[in-house]
Amino acid sequence: MKTIGHLVRVFLLFTIASCSSVRVVKTEPGANFALSNYRTFAFSDIESTGDVPQSGFYRSQVDALKTAIEKQLASKGLRRVDTQPDLMMNIGIAVDEKTQTRETNIRTDPPFYIGQRRYTWRSQEVPVGQYRQGTIDVHLIDPRRNEMVWRGIVEGILPKKPEKLQKQIDEGMEKLFARL
Repeated sequence: MKTIGHLVRVFLLFTIASCSSVRVVKTEPGANFALSNYRTFAFSDIESTGDVPQSGFYRSQVDALKTAIEKQLASKGLRRVDTQPDLMMNIGIAVDEKTQTRETNIRTDPPFYIGQRRYTWRSQEVPVGQYRQGTIDVHLIDPRRNEMVWRGIVEGILPKKPEKLQKQIDEGMEKLFARL
């Protein structure tokens, strides 16, 4: 009976984890990379592409992203400095407008008229909605060697409400830096 209860808890945990709208696309550690070799970090310029508005809201979200990253790195023993860092952090942000589609199907979307001899029916992609997808690409650079030592990419569908976006940023950075 304990085994069944344990299996149910594990299944629920995986179900809840799979409902997250943020996913880590990939992480790439450099050769011989060990985070324990570094004690300090600093942010370099942030690059953004796509449908990213250059507004006060965008800048506040970039600051929130930096705060979330700083929190994750502090939990791993690193501290932020302004001069002579052991690691430099490059961040790339891309936001793209996407169209959600569904494919028509002969079984669920039958043609209305079938009287012609050479009638053909083709499946097609039908747009059903619009959404914004954000991707954050984080590079850790060793400034002494001028070499990238770690890279991580996380992406997710951006919510419309700012408070949900903040929660999603925190969740994404937590997932990403858990793989560091």
